[in-house]
Amino acid sequence: ALRQGSDLEKAFATAALVYNNYADSESKLSKAETKSLLQSQFWHFMQGQENKPKYQEIISSLDEESENKINFEDFMILLVSLTLMSDLLQEIKNVKTTK
Repeated sequence: ALRQGSDLEKAFATAALVYNNYADSESKLSKAETKSLLQSQFWHFMQGQENKPKYQEIISSLDEESENKINFEDFMILLVSLTLMSDLLQEIKNVKTTK
């Protein structure tokens, strides 16, 4: 459906597809599933963040035993939060692409 979509549209569509592949029948993820997804699909952004208090807070919240599941909206907020604190973001900012 997004063959003609912009790069940004394709990026968000990919995030939605990955989320849906991991999500349960209610379109939600357990905290453990969320952590697993992030570790396998988002590790470049998470790499080197272990000493940052906000990162520790986010990951610790995923380790808590809870019946609360994560919906797509919360998942996207989590991705954006991890991206904003990532050292990789600065590297990306330093790279300019031309079209």
